[in-house]
Parts: sequence; C-alpha cells; structure tokens
Amino acid sequence: MSSELAWWLITAAAFVAAYAIGSLTSAVAVARAMGLPDPRYHGSGNPGATNILRLGGKLSAGLTLATDILKGTLPAAGALLWLEGWQLSVVAAAPFLGHLFPLYSGFRHGGKGVATGLGVYAALAPPVAGLLIATWLVVAGVTRYSSAAALVAAVSLPLWSALWYPGQRPLLALGVFLAALLIYRHQGNIARLLHGEESRMGRKS
Repeated sequence: MSSELAWWLITAAAFVAAYAIGSLTSAVAVARAMGLPDPRYHGSGNPGATNILRLGGKLSAGLTLATDILKGTLPAAGALLWLEGWQLSVVAAAPFLGHLFPLYSGFRHGGKGVATGLGVYAALAPPVAGLLIATWLVVAGVTRYSSAAALVAAVSLPLWSALWYPGQRPLLALGVFLAALLIYRHQGNIARLLHGEESRMGRKS
C-alpha cells in the first residue's frame, strides 16, 4: 500500500468520525434537558441556537450555540494534528455536513450550519473566525435579523479566507463550499426577508 493511499484511508476514517460528531443535534439535546419543545417541530423548525432562543431564552440558546461551535472545532482541531492541505479541508467539512444532514435522524431535520461552520474556522483559521464574528455582529446589530447576518457572513467567508490566507486553495475551496451550503440552507429565510416576513432577533415564538 502506498503512503498516499494510506493517508487517504486515514482521511476517510477521520471524515466518518467527524461526520458522526457533527450529526449530534445539540438543540434537541438542550431542549430535552431543559424541558423545551422539540425545535425541529416548533418555532421556525430549525434546530439551532436562534430558534432555541425564541423557545427557551438565553441560557438554552447559549448552551446550544457553544455545543454547535465545539462540534466543528474539535474534529477540525483533531484533523489539524495529522492532516494538511486538501485532506484537512475534506475532514473539516465533515462536522458541518453532519450538522446539516444528521446521520441519527435519517439525514433530515438538520440545522443551517452557522455555528458549526464557525467552529471549523475557529480551529483552522482563527483570524477568519474572528472576522466572521465581527461581520455577523455588525449586520445583526443593524438589521436585527439573525438570518441576514448569517448570509452576509457566509458571503464574506471566501473573501476573508482569500485575503488572510492568500494562495491556500484548500482553505479557500472549503470556504466556498461552506458558504454555498449556508446560502442554500437559508432559502426560506431569503424568501421571508424579501417579503418582510422574517422574525427579528429576540422575538418569542
């Protein structure tokens, strides 16, 4: 067996493990622990921190947010110890994909990936993660729409990656991939924003 093939087999095993970690639905676990309605079937129907905020308040939302970020950070940080380049980017995408298409619920009822994607970049490219947080905070502060802030941050992700890490094509490709999926998962939010029907932050379900 060639060394290159061996490394790709290691990459495949790491991808599966990272996907499994990403598939853990933090919002559902927090909701059950705190006696809240299942976020997959109440509020906006999205198992994420914003919906949990509407359903249960700041503490439950904070726990959901922290756990979703860690789902991205821990697998990406682990991969960073062993892999680099394209192999690292492939494994780093796995927890994000697991969050969107969770293994344990038949690849359905996944979240939109904002916090988990941030967690991935917190491990791989902390300056980019900081810029994404700043972008989100500015847009959310101005518009009071979490979805609008997430969309602008998603669009800015490849830009920040290219500016801070020029020439690192695997990292840029990862940013484009995550941004495209984030926008795709926000199709309903985009439609509601255009029609003035999107819920603002802090509004109870």
